[in-house]
Amino acid sequence: MTTTTSPPNGTEGPEDGREDRTHDEASRHLTSPLLLTLVLLTAVMFQDPVRRALAAPVTQSWMTVFVAVVLQALPFLVLGVLLSAAIAVFVPPSFFVRALPKRPALAVPVAGAAGAVLPGCECASVPVAGALVRRGVTPAAALAFLLSAPAINPVVLTATAVAFPAAPEMVLARFVASLLVACAMGWLWQRLGRTDLLRPPARSSYDGQGGGAAFWGSVRHDVMHAGGFLVVGAVAAATLKAVVPAEWLRAAAGSPVLSVLVLAVLAVLLSICSEADAFVAASLTPFSPTARLAFLVVGPMVDLKLFALQAGTFGRAFALRFAPATFALAVAVSALTGAVLL
Repeated sequence: MTTTTSPPNGTEGPEDGREDRTHDEASRHLTSPLLLTLVLLTAVMFQDPVRRALAAPVTQSWMTVFVAVVLQALPFLVLGVLLSAAIAVFVPPSFFVRALPKRPALAVPVAGAAGAVLPGCECASVPVAGALVRRGVTPAAALAFLLSAPAINPVVLTATAVAFPAAPEMVLARFVASLLVACAMGWLWQRLGRTDLLRPPARSSYDGQGGGAAFWGSVRHDVMHAGGFLVVGAVAAATLKAVVPAEWLRAAAGSPVLSVLVLAVLAVLLSICSEADAFVAASLTPFSPTARLAFLVVGPMVDLKLFALQAGTFGRAFALRFAPATFALAVAVSALTGAVLL
């Protein structure tokens, strides 16, 4: 028979010592109130340099552009998130199966045009497209919807009209170019796509949840993601406007080909939500309308967060082929559409 002995009074056992050390280490970690206090103390100590920096003309210009972009875009961002969450949660995927033609060649333009009446941002279009494929919709049509929904829905087009009040042709050009790219990519996938590369999700993101819980969960997710990317985009636009030397912008904007490529790549890197990207594009005044159109067409179809979402939903092998092809086609169609309509 074995017996256990307790440590003598006044001494600590091994487990007690570990717990005390863990508690001491945790107590030394920075907490949020402590970090806020340190930041405030630092601001007070260096208030004169901070005041001078905030009063500088370049800082004033930066803050003006940043606040203007955020305040203009935020209502459309919230509205788009609410509508996309309602559609993703309350509209059954079987509705799309019944609504689309059986022939894939006809289903592609119908699915692409459906994006004009079904609001949704990039974060919502990918899981919805995955659910369509899982429920039997032809992949070509689902991919056309994936590309068109965040680019030509009513919220995005209204935001574009507000951002470009003196250029209503920008709304038409964005609609035409985005729809053409979405349909062309759908037909291209139908003709050349390999079914073994497309790995649809095993289950819907909202299966097993109540309607209200799924709706608000989708809203919280999209607001956090889209809002964060909006802030990043506003920061980038304000920095580009206030800090980058004007001659650099004129050099890039002065070349018709280079300006389109620069803003197309910028759209990929910034990864701005489609409900807000028009206001960022409107602030890029040194660039031509065609270059800003490329920014508006490429962004909702190819960016860093979309690539991650597509890789996680359909597989990395699919995303590595689909994203570059979409980028090249979006740039080419934007340039052609801009030359005709702008």
